[in-house]
Amino acid sequence: MTTDNQQPDGQAAAPDQEKTNELIAALYWNGLQALKVRFEDHEVEGQVLNHDVYGPIFSYQVKVPDGQAYVSGFFLREMLATFQQKQDPSLWLSSFFVDLMKSPESVLLPRPPQSEDEAKALIDKQIVPHCAQAVREEFAPEPVHVDLDLHEEHGPVLEAGFPSIKEGNNVCAMPLHILMAHFLLNRDPADLLIQGLYRIREEHGLES
Repeated sequence: MTTDNQQPDGQAAAPDQEKTNELIAALYWNGLQALKVRFEDHEVEGQVLNHDVYGPIFSYQVKVPDGQAYVSGFFLREMLATFQQKQDPSLWLSSFFVDLMKSPESVLLPRPPQSEDEAKALIDKQIVPHCAQAVREEFAPEPVHVDLDLHEEHGPVLEAGFPSIKEGNNVCAMPLHILMAHFLLNRDPADLLIQGLYRIREEHGLES
């Protein structure tokens, strides 16, 4: 549709950006209140960070009465899906902090790698070994294949699959940069692969 009174692109885009900002603010507030419901006796605060690649990231900190602080972060698409689809968003959000609180010491966000060498070491020495161990433990005694691969579209990926499934899709793969992003938000990167593997089993009728 065209009109005789069109605005320059910058002005036309302004209302869309305003709506996006309102959505981000509402999601941040909802997340904050959801965590306060679950951690009534704790100090809860947060902030929205803007990542060059992943866009808005919602970072929350829960501080226990003894002083230890626990921090985790969430992506915009996750927050949107959580508050649109989940019956109890507070349960989902709080579950990550419950896991972090198993540590007697504070768990703040990890320091991001400062060079390609540091990034490679983080992937090779921490993320990949952890993911491989976690998925194999999750589906034991079922054998699980885990290996690095190079995807034509997504670049380096970590793939996991079931050798016992001979027909159809038996492998899920996650880009390494996505796994690292979750790790740097104090999220378990193995969860992404585990969820993908469960979907594969469901597709093949192996899960009730």
